[in-house]
Amino acid sequence: MIKLIGVLIVIVGFALKLDTLFVVIVSGLATGLVAGMTPIEILEVLGQSFVETRYMTLFVLTLPVIGICERYGLKEKAVDLIKKSKTLTTGKILSLYLLIRETAAALSVRLGGHPQFVRPLIEPMAQGAATVKYQEVEEEDRERIKGEAAAMENFGNFFGQNVFIASSGVLLIVGTLDKLGYKVSPVDVAKASIPIAVITFLIVVIKNQLMDKRLDIKYKNKRKGGTE
Repeated sequence: MIKLIGVLIVIVGFALKLDTLFVVIVSGLATGLVAGMTPIEILEVLGQSFVETRYMTLFVLTLPVIGICERYGLKEKAVDLIKKSKTLTTGKILSLYLLIRETAAALSVRLGGHPQFVRPLIEPMAQGAATVKYQEVEEEDRERIKGEAAAMENFGNFFGQNVFIASSGVLLIVGTLDKLGYKVSPVDVAKASIPIAVITFLIVVIKNQLMDKRLDIKYKNKRKGGTE
């Protein structure tokens, strides 16, 4: 039980709202010492773990970059671009991004992401399209558009990635079925994923069109009520 001292340190440290990095390092050192490791061995394990998982921390680098871009008008430029094309609606923008995201996932191109693409570009463009068409958009609808923009990323990535034969999802399916005694190839899984990706795209496009119609009806009725 004494070897679980690291878990106790993490719980107590987080409960006391101490510095996260400090708590984790102390927990690791304590666990290593209790396990009979020397300080050098502990540092070697920490260093090796960091090197092997360093790619997982790369997303942290995107946050200040996106912050700087927004600070210097990235969202405003995206909205200005939409204002120049009055034929684009919120639903059309979301459907276009879904197509791009699903195609990129099918080709294993790492394009998109909530912090890198949706938050600074797609969501403001979708909001801008609604603002251009309806002038004043209620907060409830703005929040709904935010959710729909985030959903496009999830739909496109989740249902498009298995079309690529070497994706992690395909390999996981093949490996799981192989252990259960079913021999399938990655190509077969990818082929079976194509109609699912297409059906998903069509359903979500219809969903986006219905959202446009709902907004049209709501704000047309609101304008009529305001003019009477």
